[in-house]
Amino acid sequence: MLRTKKLLALIFGGTFFLLFGNPFASAQATSQTARQALLDMFFSKTPGTFQKHLPQATQAALRKAEPASGASMLAGFSALTSQLSARGQQLQTFEAGPTLLLIDDPLAHSKFEITVERDDLRGDEDEIELAFHGSKDGETQTAGAKFRLTLIMKQEAGSWRLNEISAAVGVSLSDPEFLKAMTKNVRPAVTGVGTAMPSSSAPQVMNLSAASSAANEATAVAAVRTLNTAEITYAASFPTAGFTCTLSDLGGMGSGNGVSEHQAMLIDPRLAGGRKNGYIFALSGCNGSPSSRYRVTAVPADPTSGTRAFCSDESAAIRFSIDGKAESCLSIGKPLQ
Repeated sequence: MLRTKKLLALIFGGTFFLLFGNPFASAQATSQTARQALLDMFFSKTPGTFQKHLPQATQAALRKAEPASGASMLAGFSALTSQLSARGQQLQTFEAGPTLLLIDDPLAHSKFEITVERDDLRGDEDEIELAFHGSKDGETQTAGAKFRLTLIMKQEAGSWRLNEISAAVGVSLSDPEFLKAMTKNVRPAVTGVGTAMPSSSAPQVMNLSAASSAANEATAVAAVRTLNTAEITYAASFPTAGFTCTLSDLGGMGSGNGVSEHQAMLIDPRLAGGRKNGYIFALSGCNGSPSSRYRVTAVPADPTSGTRAFCSDESAAIRFSIDGKAESCLSIGKPLQ
């Protein structure tokens, strides 16, 4: 009778495992959510945690990579927290709720927040969409530009791995900040020889000019944010250099020569060249070795490109001046609203 019971137990147990798998293995594989793995990947103080959450194929490639290649860029992301903390900023992460990360800098009266706009879990894949928000003195800095980052996490060998990253920058034509920029600082339209346009066509020309100027200003603000992010990543990737005041150091995409201190491949070639969408960009103010400070400015190339100048520094807070001059922005610039 005892043998019969053991035989039935073995048969039942084998059938259960065939139909439903190992319940203990499943519990172990899902002990950490994709969001927790993402936070662990970027903000854990345990060495090797960042690489642990990369796909196994990526890990194998990194082991074969040259020290100055893509490995340094990936290491830069993992060192991002220490760079922010070194500047006196307070960083908080959240495993649940609408906020993923919050950085509060009381010295600069600024805040930076990453929110979770979407978290779609489908089996062994989780697609997480993040949005970025900045404020200065309690006022939101948007200017109509929105930055989104989509991360696809996949389960591999019992843990969540970062499998894909995609970024998007957009400007909403119905955004109040964009519309506000369109309706202000409208100047009388003149022809190429300086004579006034006929009254019937002047409003259309002025509206098109204002719309173009507003679009240029919005993309300039987005570019300044891109440069702030690139500077943080660069300083983390090359700690002996710190921040850089050479735009070309942040560029180099498409060259095929690999990542280096003078070719970090963090920004597109046009921005690295210092001129994009009617604005001229420049870096300055680097000090010491490694450099702990920098300043970035964006000024209109000509009066038709835009009316405002934009600037920022290592605090990542963006300011502007209505006269379109970099010097005014850096000295008396107002927080971007």
